[in-house]
Amino acid sequence: MKFFVLPSLNSNFAGPKHKNRMKKSVVIILLTVLSLSAKADDVPFSIIEGLFDAAQKETMGLSRIPGAETVTVFAAADGTDHYANGVVMTAWQGALYCMWQSSAKDEDADDTWVAYARSTDEGRTWSKPMVLCPTIANGYCASGGWLAADDRLIGYINVRPKSIANSGGYTQYVESSDGLQWTAPKDVTMADGTQLSGIFEQDPHRLADGRIICAAHFQPGLKLCPIYTDDPTGRTGWHKGSFTHTDNGTQSVELEPSFFLQADGTLVMVMRDQKSSYFTLASTSSDRGETWTRAVRTNMPDSRAKQCAGNLPDGTAFLVNNPGRVTNSSGTTWRVPLALTLSADGRTFSQSWLLRSGESGDYPARRYEGKSKTLGYSYPKALVHNGYLYVSYSTNKDDAQYTRVPINNITLGIETASTASGTTVSIAGRQLTVSTAANGRIAVDAYTPAGTHCLHATATGSTARFSLDGCPAGVCLLRISTAGGVLTRKVNLAR
Repeated sequence: MKFFVLPSLNSNFAGPKHKNRMKKSVVIILLTVLSLSAKADDVPFSIIEGLFDAAQKETMGLSRIPGAETVTVFAAADGTDHYANGVVMTAWQGALYCMWQSSAKDEDADDTWVAYARSTDEGRTWSKPMVLCPTIANGYCASGGWLAADDRLIGYINVRPKSIANSGGYTQYVESSDGLQWTAPKDVTMADGTQLSGIFEQDPHRLADGRIICAAHFQPGLKLCPIYTDDPTGRTGWHKGSFTHTDNGTQSVELEPSFFLQADGTLVMVMRDQKSSYFTLASTSSDRGETWTRAVRTNMPDSRAKQCAGNLPDGTAFLVNNPGRVTNSSGTTWRVPLALTLSADGRTFSQSWLLRSGESGDYPARRYEGKSKTLGYSYPKALVHNGYLYVSYSTNKDDAQYTRVPINNITLGIETASTASGTTVSIAGRQLTVSTAANGRIAVDAYTPAGTHCLHATATGSTARFSLDGCPAGVCLLRISTAGGVLTRKVNLAR
């Protein structure tokens, strides 16, 4: 915990009125510090030491994922809008959909509208931008994300009228039964039937039991609160979760969250820290999003921007963000690189991969100028679909793009794997543990995907630990021989 050195309350310059003001200041500062700092045991998750190398500004020292590919959905050109951000994807009834906020030049300008494109060939080709929500009078609208229901596709629209102070707004939705024809916008409503008077975060998560969790930035201003509903269409029935935000003027310190599940079922909400610590904040819920702990600071570096999180089908937790405040060679802050960071249990993130970098040949120069057109890869959102993790984002706020990653190349399912032979394997960092039902010989062999034999080790007993330090970073194939039989597992090793 950090403490601030403040002038003594008995200083000669402090008269009675000044003393009272200073006492209030001390209380406010200490409450803020206490709410965002915590003992290590209280922090919901952490990353292992040395995961990122901040000296390598273009890559953070990360490696690329085998089989990853990047696709452009929309590219700004002389005859099109020059601003794109808030890029969000979904899959519904055999097609992929991608929405974003679009305008001629500037961020949050009066001419902003919500565009979307559609692909019917798994993202190989995309339609031209179509209108999900047109420009509105006396304000602007922005992308609020998707929700795919059985018989309809829901698109959320964040409406920000000029008449609402401090950038506040409310959420509406449009819906379609074919992905092409859309209803007029209608209000998203709370459980009591009133309007959801907040700006919707862009990635609602559906839990296994059907409950939908999300978050909104409520009026007055932008004050974060997690929300949940049991309406399968996500149009009605929203409740505020019990959460205490930290005031930061017209905003809360906690902004733009996303969610993932830990191995024990605990929900984790990951947030941007608007107080500029350049680390993510986190809160947890053990009752399906109804109550949440106070936010605390993690050791996950962040560029103070929107990020996303979730789980792969085997339970692997993932975070996608720009890990740290980084400047390019000209000294300008940019959102580079874009990284995918993984954990088997949602508590220790031990592996990170490069999605996009600042390297020549990967990072393009910004082609068009405009207000708040931040350099780099902004505001990622993720979709798990048909064996791939899709991460969508804006590049230089010129283009709407996504990077698609084969899930089999990143999953960490071995960490909770067990077998019918009575043998259990687990891995933490680069330490492999093998447990068997009876004493006996345990042999481990490791191979790279190219067939290089990088480890052969043996031990005797019912439990043995093996170091994988001799294996290169990336995908590794393990062959584990015990009295109960031979097991094979694929793992991903961090640097």
